[in-house]
Parts: sequence; structure tokens; C-alpha cells
Amino acid sequence: MSKDNKSGGKTATDPSAKDTHYATLRRAHRDAKRERGEIPTPQPQKRKRGGDDWKPPALAPDQVHLYGLHTVRAALDNPERKKIKLFVTQNALARLEVDVEALGMPFEIVSPQDIDKVLGPEAIHQGVMLETRPLPVRRLEALKDSPLLLVLDQVTDPHNVGAIMRSAVAFNAGAVITTQRHSPTESGVLAKSASGALELIPYIQVTNLADALGELHKLGFSTIGLDSEGPAPLEGTFSGGKVALVLGSEGKGLRQKTRETVNALARLDMPGAIKSLNVSNAAAIALYAARLHLKA
Repeated sequence: MSKDNKSGGKTATDPSAKDTHYATLRRAHRDAKRERGEIPTPQPQKRKRGGDDWKPPALAPDQVHLYGLHTVRAALDNPERKKIKLFVTQNALARLEVDVEALGMPFEIVSPQDIDKVLGPEAIHQGVMLETRPLPVRRLEALKDSPLLLVLDQVTDPHNVGAIMRSAVAFNAGAVITTQRHSPTESGVLAKSASGALELIPYIQVTNLADALGELHKLGFSTIGLDSEGPAPLEGTFSGGKVALVLGSEGKGLRQKTRETVNALARLDMPGAIKSLNVSNAAAIALYAARLHLKA
């Protein structure tokens, strides 16, 4: 017979203690996979907490709310990001793994419901929200030394743009360039979808995409527009040592003016029954092909 635990606590061999330990490890592993986009996040309808009448608070033009553990951790590590205040639950603070006292910024311990009131009941915030200023505006001329750029022609879905930014960082692209109109602005949704990539790559919004492509030509870039009916496969279209890949919107593809402005149009050859891909998937494949060309 085993001896009683005099302290009243759980012994090292207590099954419930083991269960709690392994549950914590499983949750951390699952959260890490979710942050990397390897498994889907819970469907919004499963997380609603009576927020049918929720209305988002008005944000100032220079105010951004970032949320999610990986997103906020990346923002805190970015010296170019001006942080205003951190809102975090006690549990999320332990998982965030930062010394908030050393951050040199205000922080507040809150409940998940407090963050829900700001972000809404569908935001998967993981108990942390950071109020910040937008990142500094970047100019095209600053990209002259980067051999690979990604240009988006009115890709409107922030989830797609966020996924594209992750691929752009993975393949070491110098920037993601998009239009000011019909494109997502810097936001919590975009940053959460990018899962930290927003802090690692310039996100440049231009007024006139055709003019921006012309400026890239002057900087020595070969611009290639992806089109499902392009005259040649992408891998045979590359030329020169500086490439800017141009992808169109989810539904309409490249606009006519963009098609007329790029140096070349190319297609992704797909031997299977499906001949078109989600724009974020197409971007990843095109970036991989461009990197092979640039390494050759």
C-alpha cells in the first residue's frame, strides 16, 4: 500500500497530474500547428458567445489591433513596429513567453471576454491583443537590391493575402506589392492570416499598379503576369536576374491594363483535371519556380 501524500498535493505518479501535463503538451503542439497553417482553425460558429449584436469599435487611421500568439510575438520582436498597449490573459501571458515588464510599454491583464468586446466573438485571439501603429510606409525604390518581388493585382481577401505573405517570406521575396484600392489594408485579420509574416516583409500599397510596374522595369525587373491561358509555361518565361511575379484577383485574374503592362504572360501547367488554383497556392508555386531560376 502506498503512503498518503501528507502535503495534500498530487504525487509524481498521480494519473491526473500526468493527464494534465500531456493535455498541456497536446494543446501547445496543436496551437503551433494551427499557427503554421498545418491544421484548420475552429469554425467561427463554434466560438460564438452571444455576439450577434456585436459592432466593431471605430478605429483611428493610425490604430491597428493585432491578435493571436504568433502574430503578437512577431510584432513585439519587430523594432519597426510602434507598440501602444498589450492586452493579455493570465494564461496567454505564460504562453507568450515574453517579459512584459521589460517591454517598456503598458500592458493589462484581461479576460478573454474583454478582448471579445473589441475584436468580436469570431476572432481567434488566443487571449492576446496588441494595440499598435501601422508599419512605416515603404517605397518601391528601396527594393532595387532585391531579386524577387510579388505583385498582387486587386487580390481582395485578407486571408489569401496573408497566406501569400507567408510564402513570400518563406522564399525570401523582397516585398509584396499591391494596390491601395480593392486590397486589404494592414489589419488584425491580415496579420493573423500571415502568422507573423507581416512583420518580416514590406507590404507596399501603390495608387496606380501600371505606373508601379513601369517603375519596376526601370529598376531592372522582369515582370511576369500569371494567367491560366498564358502563351508559355512559367518556367520557360524567366529572364534576367530580377523577377517580379504578378498575380491577379481571385475571380477575374489580371486586369487588362496589367496584362498589357507586364513584360510577359505565363501559365502554370497542371496535368491534372483541375486547371486553376487558389491564388495563394499559385503564388507559392510561382515563387518556388522563380527561386530555381534565380539560383541557376
